Amino acid sequence: MKYCFGADVGGTTIKLGLFTVDGEILDKWEIITRTENDGESILQDIATALKEKIQEKAISAEEVIGIGMGIPAPVNSEGIVKKTANLGWGYKEVKKELENLTGWQVVVGNDANVAALGEMWKGAGHGEKNMVMVTLGTGVGGGVIMGGRPLIGANGAGGEIGHICVNYFEERCCGCGKKGCLEQYASATGIARIAREHLAADKKDSILRTYDLDKIDAKIVFDALKEGDQLAVDVVEEFGEYLAKGLADVAVVVDPSLFVIGGGVSKAGEILLTYIEKYYRKRAFFANKDTQFAIASLGNDAGICGAAKLILDSQM
Repeated sequence: MKYCFGADVGGTTIKLGLFTVDGEILDKWEIITRTENDGESILQDIATALKEKIQEKAISAEEVIGIGMGIPAPVNSEGIVKKTANLGWGYKEVKKELENLTGWQVVVGNDANVAALGEMWKGAGHGEKNMVMVTLGTGVGGGVIMGGRPLIGANGAGGEIGHICVNYFEERCCGCGKKGCLEQYASATGIARIAREHLAADKKDSILRTYDLDKIDAKIVFDALKEGDQLAVDVVEEFGEYLAKGLADVAVVVDPSLFVIGGGVSKAGEILLTYIEKYYRKRAFFANKDTQFAIASLGNDAGICGAAKLILDSQM
């Protein structure tokens, strides 16, 4: 029997999975991401955790074909990262370093692209070869799959759809330093900001007024929406229009058959898609109007599944 590992590196925890080469998940677990001292311990911690796992499972090192890994940063085709926002790394040859630590082949990708690959392989995008996964969390991430493989780009930044400009009149800066990015309107933090703006500008009664302004989050907005709250409807309409505008721009470039919506905001469920699809159909180029939408189904396992698929595909 042959095995592989999938690793999903986050700023707080690293999710790890042991797979057979047939795609069966045998075990999954987490370790803490130690970001102190510029994240110098992260790769060593991963190597140690994986070696401990094969000892626990009585698997020989020769039976492991390699490690796939997703990282929250642009990663080029050589597995090199120039900078990460929340791991402490500057320039780092991730592939080379982890291969030296473990003796196994390593394939590295951007975490959103890797999650998209996981959803294509085992989740909502199963059977699709051209799809886009959109992650709506603290920010907006994206992973583009074309011909069954992630779109990486020259600098490893393929699929960074959160930084498409959807409002040329915005005066506030996005975290990236630009203004009017999709992330400013379609992320969980963006939805909360839109809600606060509506509460200030609109005097209609609302469930949202029962909360302190700084306590309002995307979940509260969608819970109010499900109760028929009109102000919450207005907020989600605005969110949906901005997101649809960005996705229509993506579609005319990469022409996906499916958009998979993931991240914390996607926990709102199918009602979320109603407000995205309505505006998408209005804005999309005629050839893209029939693109389908689905809620991601793998949850926290998307990253480790996609990472395992990275290493498995490299063997083909």
